[in-house]
Amino acid sequence: MQNAQGSDTTPLRAGSRWIIALGIVYVVAGFFALGSMMLATVASVFVVGVMMIIAGIAEVFNAFQIKTWGKFLLWALLGVLYIIAGFIAFENPIFAAVVLTLLLGASLVASGVVRLYLAFNMKREAPWVLVALSGVITLLLGLLILARWPVNSVYILGLFLGIDLIVAGISWIGLGFGLRSHAPSQMRPAT
Repeated sequence: MQNAQGSDTTPLRAGSRWIIALGIVYVVAGFFALGSMMLATVASVFVVGVMMIIAGIAEVFNAFQIKTWGKFLLWALLGVLYIIAGFIAFENPIFAAVVLTLLLGASLVASGVVRLYLAFNMKREAPWVLVALSGVITLLLGLLILARWPVNSVYILGLFLGIDLIVAGISWIGLGFGLRSHAPSQMRPAT
C-alpha cells in the first residue's frame, strides 16, 4: 500500500512538467508586464471591467428572485450600476486606473492599520512581530501609492500585476521541481 500522503500528490507529480511550464509562462508574462506597465495597467482595468459587468448581470438576475419591490429595485439598481461601471472602465481605462489606484492605496493603508492594531493586541506568545512587520510594510506601501497619486495611476496596477505574475510563476516552478525531486513513496510492508 502507498503512503496516504504520496497518493495525494501522485496526480500532481505526473503533471509536474506542466506545472513548471505554467510557472515559466507566468514569469515571462510578469516580465512583459513590467516592461510595459502602462499596457499592463490598461489590461488590468479591462479585466476589472469584465468582472464588473459579469457581477452586474448576476445582480440583475438575482433581483428577479426577490419577492418585494423595494429589494428588487435595490438589487436591480446595484446590478445596473456595476454594468455601467464596467463599461466606463472600457470607455475610459485611464480614469478607471486612477480610481482603482486610489482604492488600492486606501485599501493598503486600512489593511496596514488593522494589522498593526491586531499585532499589538495579540498575546506575546504569538508571532506578533511578524504581523506588525506585515502591517508596517502594507501601510507604507499604501502611503507611497497615495503620495504619488494620481501620477502613478498609469503604471502602478501594471507594476503590481507584473510582480504578482512573477511571484506566482516562481511559486509554480518551485512546486513543479519540488514534486519532481521527491520520489514516489515506496511500498511499505504491512505490519
